[in-house]
Amino acid sequence: MFKVTKNGANRLDVEVSGKLNRDEMKSALDDLIQKSQGIEHGGIFYRIGELDFPSLGALAIELQRIPQLLRFIRRFDRVAVVSGTGWVRKAGEIEGALMPGLQVKSFDLNQEREAEAWLAG
Repeated sequence: MFKVTKNGANRLDVEVSGKLNRDEMKSALDDLIQKSQGIEHGGIFYRIGELDFPSLGALAIELQRIPQLLRFIRRFDRVAVVSGTGWVRKAGEIEGALMPGLQVKSFDLNQEREAEAWLAG
């Protein structure tokens, strides 16, 4: 499952769980890019549930869209990642370290309020 909700003028809320296949990844990326139009200096609030490694087809779609994804992520300054899985939180922070100008902070499931406050900060 991959659900994107626009939450105000400059924020996206994203819920991810399960395993994404090629078609789901294509739809998810289309939705992310479309709903991010007009956002400047925004924030993304990720809630990541039980996550399986995406299919090879899904990874291929993501790799094909790297230029679009780089333009997409430049619209955002902060990303809060809420997950009960340690490796997901760590991966989010590593990804943030690789993106200049983007702050990524990870939170455990019981820290959702803190994540919201940090994202708004």
